[in-house]
Amino acid sequence: MNIKDIAKLAQVGVSTVSRVLNNHPDVKESTRQKILEVIKESNYIPNNSARILKQQNTKNIGVLVKGVFNPFFSQMINVIGNIINQNGYTMILHQNDYKNDQEVETLIAFIKEKKLQGIICLGGNFADITDDCFREINVPIVLTSVNTVSKQGKEYYSSVGIDNVKSSYDATSYLIEKGHKKIALILGEADDIGVSILRMQGYREALEKSKIRIDDELIIVGGYSSRGAYNETLELLKIRKDITAFFALSDIMAIGAAKAILDSGLKVPEDISIIGFDGMDESEYYNPSITTVKQPDKLMATMSINLLISQINERKENQHILLETNLIERDSCFNLLK
Repeated sequence: MNIKDIAKLAQVGVSTVSRVLNNHPDVKESTRQKILEVIKESNYIPNNSARILKQQNTKNIGVLVKGVFNPFFSQMINVIGNIINQNGYTMILHQNDYKNDQEVETLIAFIKEKKLQGIICLGGNFADITDDCFREINVPIVLTSVNTVSKQGKEYYSSVGIDNVKSSYDATSYLIEKGHKKIALILGEADDIGVSILRMQGYREALEKSKIRIDDELIIVGGYSSRGAYNETLELLKIRKDITAFFALSDIMAIGAAKAILDSGLKVPEDISIIGFDGMDESEYYNPSITTVKQPDKLMATMSINLLISQINERKENQHILLETNLIERDSCFNLLK
C-alpha cells in the first residue's frame, strides 16, 4: 500500500491524505475519520523518512555519538534529551562507529537525511575538518568533548569541552608529587587524533618538566574498555616490575587496570597507584575507590544543548567554551615520599 492507494480507497485526493498524515487542520473531520479508517483497515504504515524530507521544519535535533555505550556519554545524552523534549524538539540519536577519516561524511549525511535543525557531536575526531566541509553544514553545530585543536572553521561551529592537556598534566603532576617516576599511561586508541593525543601531551609535558625520561614502553592502549585495559596491563606488568603508578585516560580503563594489578598479586595502592579520568560513579564505588579527573559532564551537556537551541531560535553567534575539571582524591594513590 502507498499513499495513492489510500487516496483511491477513500475517494479523495492524494494531497488530502497527505494533510491527514501530517495532522494539518484544514481537513473536514468526517473526511479525516474516513481516511484514518481506510488507513487502519489497510494496515498502512506511512513512510516517515519520505515525510521528513518534505518537511521544512522537522523540529529534529541530532546527537551524533562516538561510543554510545560509554557511560560518560550516556549520562550526558540523558540530560540533553530532557532539555530537547522540554523545548518542544525531538532528539534523534545516531552512533558514529566510523574511522576518523569518515566522521565528517557521517556528520553531513546525518544532517541531510534527518533534516536536522541542529546537531550536537559527542566525542569524535574533527581535527582535520576544513572550511569547505563546514560550508556544507547549514545548521548550528556544537562539538562537545571533541578534539578542536584545528583552527579550521571555528567561525562555523560552537564547542563545549575541557582543556585536556592541562587536565592530564595536572593528574600526572599529582603522581609525580607523590614520588612516582615510572608512570604507565593507558591510551584510548592507538590512532586517536582526539582527546587521547591531547591527554598524552599533558602526560609528556609533566614528565619533561620534572626531568623524568619518557619511556614509550610504558604507554599502552586500552581501547576505552575495561577488558582492553585489563589485558594490556597484565601483559605490561609481566615485563616491567618497576612501575609504581598507572594513569588511565578513562575511568572505565582505570577499573580494568586495577583488576589486572590485583590479579597480578599486587595491591592498590600499596604496590601500584592508579588514577582515572572522567569522574564516573563506578570509579567511586570500586574498591579501593579510584582517584580521578572529574569532568563536569552534566554542565557540559546542559551548556551544549542550551547553546544549540539558542542558536536555532535566535541565530546567536558561535561560542567556544572551556570548563574546569577537578582532581578528586580517593584511595588509589600512594605517597612514596612518606
